[in-house]
Amino acid sequence: MSQQIETAVEEKKRIRKVATATIVGSMLEWYDFYLYATMASIVFAKVFFDTSDPSNAAMQAFATFAIGFIARPIGGMFFGYFGDKFGRKKMLFVTFLLMGLCTTAIGLIPTYDSIGIWAPVLLVFFRIIQGLGAGAELAGAAITSYEHASADKRGRQGAWPALGLNLGLLLSSLTIYLLTLNGDEFLVNGGWRIPFILSFVLVLIGLWVRKSLPETPDYQEAVVDAQVEVKKVNPFKQILQTNMKGLMVVFFLAIGYNALSYIFKTFSLAYLTQFQGVSANVTSLSVTIASLVAIVSVPVFGWLCDKWSSKKVLIMGGIFAMLFAYPFMYLLEKAHDNAIYLAIAIGTGLLAPMMFAPQGSFLSRQFSVENRSTGVGTGRELGTALAGGLAPLGALSLVAMSPTHSTTGVTIILFVAAILVIVAALCDQGYKFSQHKN
Repeated sequence: MSQQIETAVEEKKRIRKVATATIVGSMLEWYDFYLYATMASIVFAKVFFDTSDPSNAAMQAFATFAIGFIARPIGGMFFGYFGDKFGRKKMLFVTFLLMGLCTTAIGLIPTYDSIGIWAPVLLVFFRIIQGLGAGAELAGAAITSYEHASADKRGRQGAWPALGLNLGLLLSSLTIYLLTLNGDEFLVNGGWRIPFILSFVLVLIGLWVRKSLPETPDYQEAVVDAQVEVKKVNPFKQILQTNMKGLMVVFFLAIGYNALSYIFKTFSLAYLTQFQGVSANVTSLSVTIASLVAIVSVPVFGWLCDKWSSKKVLIMGGIFAMLFAYPFMYLLEKAHDNAIYLAIAIGTGLLAPMMFAPQGSFLSRQFSVENRSTGVGTGRELGTALAGGLAPLGALSLVAMSPTHSTTGVTIILFVAAILVIVAALCDQGYKFSQHKN
């Protein structure tokens, strides 16, 4: 049966539900992201690993951040596949549950002094399970926002996950800022557990909202109402046979964007903490400021996607990121509070959103409805795993190996990543699957 025609009031109510469900999900993912990145840089080496070799413990702790990215493409492919088979709504509920419960569980792990080697084993285990859920979260949220939108608002609604991202960063960075007002000692001595455990509140809200979320109109019309027998269709095979270009566009865009974003957000925190001696209070305040900037900039960039096209906004973001690569590292090297605030406000508050806000509409339109969840989940998460996990760790290693702790290598990584974003955006082939420009 076809869907009943909605009244304006019903449509408005549906869109409100979609906005809340996608934004809250992205909030939790990035609330965890910043918490974990910060704790891996400051706390985890001291509580989950053998501290007899502090330098080795620090690298091991930061490596657990990268381990989560190994699971992301598996989660993206697995849950993306079932998102095409059984619908967007069911998978959004499952991935959120996985991600949220693991975030809370990390806050309950005993220390290395209490249970020895089992402490890092449990940390890695929960990080991997968490990665499975996170690997499908962004793709599912972006596609859901996109497919619920009318043709003239897909840029704005596709940017909702980017808004959730920055709300999550704001919430987590503000929490850490408050916890470190009197120095890092409270954080190291158990205070770090508070924000992880409190994330359970977000989990309850998100599950309640997502339970009542309707299936997307595009999926309902193209698969359910049309009675497409999705169980007989293999989305992976379909993409490989008919749309390898779309998969490669998503893959390389994800590499470029995530290399830039994770260096702006993650490498910068570790670099400032380990090589410049900057306190967590300063770095958390810098991310708080950047998140406030991004909360304003994301809706603007989403609106520009509807006005100009997501392709053009992505290319602009890549060009500006390329131009900002050297100034960003120069400001971090200065290690003055105001220089740090400015660098991260521009990188995380303006440039990253300029390249992330367009992705909901840009990535979704590279695939047809029947294999969109598989295509976006697979291509994006493979690229995210490669760049998001390795870029900040590789950049940190380059600085550590340099006798003078030079950041020249990091500048080159930023420059190359920006070029990848531009080239991938230029290869956009969404016109094959969509009649509108977004």
